[in-house]
Amino acid sequence: MPSTEVAGIKVWQRRTAGRQYAIWFGWLVGTALFLYCWKFVSDATTWFFVWDAPRIAGDIGGRMVPPRWAYMEKLWIPLWDTLNIATLGTALAIFMAVPVAFLAARNTTPSATLIRPIALLIIVSSRSINSLIWALLLVSIIGPGVLAGTIAIGLRSIGFMAKLLYEAIEEIDAKQVEAISATGASRWQVMAYGIVPQIMPAFAGITVFRWDINIRESTVLGLVGAGGIGLQLQASLNVLAWPQVTVILIVILATVVFSEWVSAKVRHAII
Repeated sequence: MPSTEVAGIKVWQRRTAGRQYAIWFGWLVGTALFLYCWKFVSDATTWFFVWDAPRIAGDIGGRMVPPRWAYMEKLWIPLWDTLNIATLGTALAIFMAVPVAFLAARNTTPSATLIRPIALLIIVSSRSINSLIWALLLVSIIGPGVLAGTIAIGLRSIGFMAKLLYEAIEEIDAKQVEAISATGASRWQVMAYGIVPQIMPAFAGITVFRWDINIRESTVLGLVGAGGIGLQLQASLNVLAWPQVTVILIVILATVVFSEWVSAKVRHAII
């Protein structure tokens, strides 16, 4: 029930009949929508496999123990490839995202009616397509391997980095830019001395954060042939080598934890 305040005292009032009916109607529509969706999912589900899932999971879990630690010697190179995919992909994204961000920001774009919409379209397109889809397309175009994974990570990261960076550009202190412009500085000098120093902390934080995300994404690109440790994971799954899968999952977990630790240290140093 809503309340109103009279002379500093809350007075509880009943809802009007129309408002109560609207609430009931909303609950009715929500319940009907939920039941419809549940029926749709239920009809498309083979419930025998669902009920049998705990037994299958227990069987696979038993086969995954103990891990085959001897397989570790075959993971060093794929692990190194994974780190290279993430790092080089992030560097490639930086190279492309920085100019896109300046073209998308309202206070730095040369044309708000022509160039800015194109830059925003690039950002949205990059963010709309998952890295696995980029990898599938690139594997079909340039073949399987680390290069396809690196480019996929780069293309996926452009939208993320450019969006955060152009928002940081739009939030800069305009007084510093006006002060430098008043000295007769050129457009490039204003950008170099009035804008770039203000966005450098944000830029560094965005870069490290995206690299941390790319470490996670690069571990699975091998599932579609884009190189890295995911390729070993796919090969082990294909032959049902569950002890090897355990080792790979442990390595992936350790790599992600390490990247998270590095990312936290760098962000703490920047902030």
